[in-house]
Amino acid sequence: MTLLKSLQKRLILATAVFMLLGTFVFAKGVTLSGRIVDSDGKKVKKAMLTLLSGGEVVKEDKTGGNGKFKFKKLEEGDYVLQATHDELGSAETIITLTEKKDIGDLALSIEKASAPVAGAAPGGGTDPESQQRKQPDRVSVTVPQTMEAMGSPSKDFILNELNFEIKKLSAEFKHLTQELDDLKALSKMWVNPLTIYSKEIILKNGSTVFGKIIYQDDKSLKVETLVGYLIVDRAQVVRIVDNVITEDTQEYVPEQIRESYTPPPMPKLAQPKYTSSNNSARNASAKFSANCVLVGNISEKKDGQGNIIFDGEIKNIGGRRADFVKVDFVFRKNWSGETKTLTTFVKGSYNTFDTGIVSDASMLPGAIGKFDLYVPQDFGAFIGYSYVIDWEEYQ
Repeated sequence: MTLLKSLQKRLILATAVFMLLGTFVFAKGVTLSGRIVDSDGKKVKKAMLTLLSGGEVVKEDKTGGNGKFKFKKLEEGDYVLQATHDELGSAETIITLTEKKDIGDLALSIEKASAPVAGAAPGGGTDPESQQRKQPDRVSVTVPQTMEAMGSPSKDFILNELNFEIKKLSAEFKHLTQELDDLKALSKMWVNPLTIYSKEIILKNGSTVFGKIIYQDDKSLKVETLVGYLIVDRAQVVRIVDNVITEDTQEYVPEQIRESYTPPPMPKLAQPKYTSSNNSARNASAKFSANCVLVGNISEKKDGQGNIIFDGEIKNIGGRRADFVKVDFVFRKNWSGETKTLTTFVKGSYNTFDTGIVSDASMLPGAIGKFDLYVPQDFGAFIGYSYVIDWEEYQ
């Protein structure tokens, strides 16, 4: 019991001593010291010192004979120290106090002469009493209005932050643009695989494979598809359809002479007699030209006599009428490369040309026309085919 009481007394005593020491330490505060010198580095005595915080005067003092000063019991924070002398000029500095600090030498400099103020003595002198009375006004006017002294971020910091945000937004914009392009490419690829793979392989079980033939021999085919590589038994292949997308082919020019090369002029082709005499219509912008495309797939069937019938639909998605719209089928007879071509015209609308010729294979913009091609039984077997849509523009 006695031991317990002794421990309690010791604990209370230690707590009291700790509180007294803490109070003493915190009451002591932070000390700021330094020395005021002139432009030649000599000590300045009786220089007026003013310490401000947040635009308000915290303390005032004068330097001693050795030019030194010391402010005690200051709180941590940002301060502005002003030093003035009647003959040697003034100085000003911004100080951040977190612990005891000695700023070293603060040099005075003579500022430009300012406009005379009230209370100035005759002959250019200054009345000491008037100067003493005006001292608070002078101090409040010369408080630095910098962003740092007011506790706000500096201009460089703000510019760096803005540059960082701009770079960040630019990178995000590029990333979103890339993702959008990838999504467009993927959507186009899945809607129409023929945009990247022109081969349509029809199998005996009714399946259709869109892809690119990488390798083939007399037993199998290696096909690149959207889901990977497939090995297809050649005996299971009914035929291979080559979907040809017609584009303007450019002449190959070696890189060494590409800059100085001038392509030869295009030959002048004779216009048909039934062409419209309105040349301005033929020279219209390309966006008003006709553009005929296949709608869906080409179906294939046999009739009762063994003839093969190909049928489908063609649509004019351009902005101009297409005349004499036809589909050319190129049949591949064997693996040696022997081919044979058959042509069929689209069943469109009737049109009478200036020469009196009447055609039923014209398609207005947005119109859809059907076609069918009869391949007789005596045509023989074929292993694949490709097709090309062709048309003319006259009016």
